[in-house]
Amino acid sequence: MQPEVKTNELKKHSPQTKRKRTLAELAIRYGFLLLMVGLIIFFSLTAEGFASPFSAVFIFQSVAITGILALGVTATLVVDGFDLSIGSTATSALMLSAYVMVVLEMNAFVAVIACLIMGAFVGLINGLLIVKMKVPDLLATLGMMFLLIGLQRIPTEGRSISTGMTMPDGRVTEGVFSPAFLALGRHRFDFFIDNLIPVSVIVLLVIGFLVWVFMELTRHGRLMYAIGSNQRAAELAGANVKRYKILAYMISGVLASVGGILLAARLGRGDIASGNNLLLDSVAAALIGFAVLGAAKPNAFGTVIGALFIGILLQGLTMMNAPYYTQDFVKGAVLVIALVFTFALSRRKGTH
Repeated sequence: MQPEVKTNELKKHSPQTKRKRTLAELAIRYGFLLLMVGLIIFFSLTAEGFASPFSAVFIFQSVAITGILALGVTATLVVDGFDLSIGSTATSALMLSAYVMVVLEMNAFVAVIACLIMGAFVGLINGLLIVKMKVPDLLATLGMMFLLIGLQRIPTEGRSISTGMTMPDGRVTEGVFSPAFLALGRHRFDFFIDNLIPVSVIVLLVIGFLVWVFMELTRHGRLMYAIGSNQRAAELAGANVKRYKILAYMISGVLASVGGILLAARLGRGDIASGNNLLLDSVAAALIGFAVLGAAKPNAFGTVIGALFIGILLQGLTMMNAPYYTQDFVKGAVLVIALVFTFALSRRKGTH
C-alpha cells in the first residue's frame, strides 16, 4: 500500500474523523428540529402570550390549508415532478364552491363533490400533459395555473362571489352558504381545551397521516419513490411509471381542492384574491420537509412539520410587531437554511 493511501485510510478511521462524522449526522438529522424548538423558546420569552394554548391552536389553524396543499406538492415531488398549479386549483375550488351554492343555489354536498371532481380533473390533465405529451412538468403546471386563474374569473367578470351580488347578466344572487359547509371552516371541537380545535386542523392531521401511510407503508408509495429516484430502473422492474405519475398529480389536485373548500368555508364567500400566497407557502413547506430528521427526500411528516415551522415563525413575528413586509424575506431565509441542512450538509457527510 502506498504511504499516502495508508495515511488517508488511517485519517478516515481515526477517532477525530469519526467524531466529526457523528456530529455531521446529528446536525443533518436533528438540526432543523432543534432550530424549531429554539424558535419556540425564543418567541415564548420575547412575545407575550405566544406560549398560550390559544396561540398554539391559531398557529395550527393558520397552516392547516397550506399544509394540505403542501402534501399535494409532496406527492408530485415523490415522482420527481412539481405542481405549480396547486394554488390556482385551490382558489378555483373556492370560487366553484361559492358559485354552486350562491349562484346555482345548490347544497353543500354538491359543492364539495364538484370541487373534488374539478381537482381530480385538473390533476389528470396535468398528468396527461406531462407523461403523454412530454411537456416538462414546470411548463405544464405553469400553463394550467394561468388557465385556472383566468377561468375562475370569467363567470363573475373578476368579482368575488357573495349573497346578493349582481351577476353580469343582471341577476341578483339569492343563494347562501350552507351552515353545514361553513362548519367545515368554522366549527371547533372540544378536546383538551374547551371549543378550541378547528375542523381544518383535524383534516390536516388525518390527511397527513393517510399520505404518510400511503407513501411509506404501501407498495404503491414505495413504487412512487422508486420512480422519483430512478425512473428507468422502476420501468425495468415492471412499474407502470405513467400511471403512477398521473396518480401523483391527481392526488395533488384533489388535496388542493380540499384546501380550497376549507378556505371558502372559513371565509363564507368566494374571495377571488384569497389564495395569492398559497402556492409559495405550500412549496416552502414541502421543501422544508426535506430537512426534517435528515430525510433528504419529500415526505409527509416533514411537510407537516415544515408547514408548522412557517406558522410558528410568522405567528411569533406578528406577536412581536415585526413589519408585515419582512415576512416573505424571513420565509425565504428559512427555506435557504432548510436546503442547506438537506443538501450541503448531506453532501459533506457523503464525502467523509
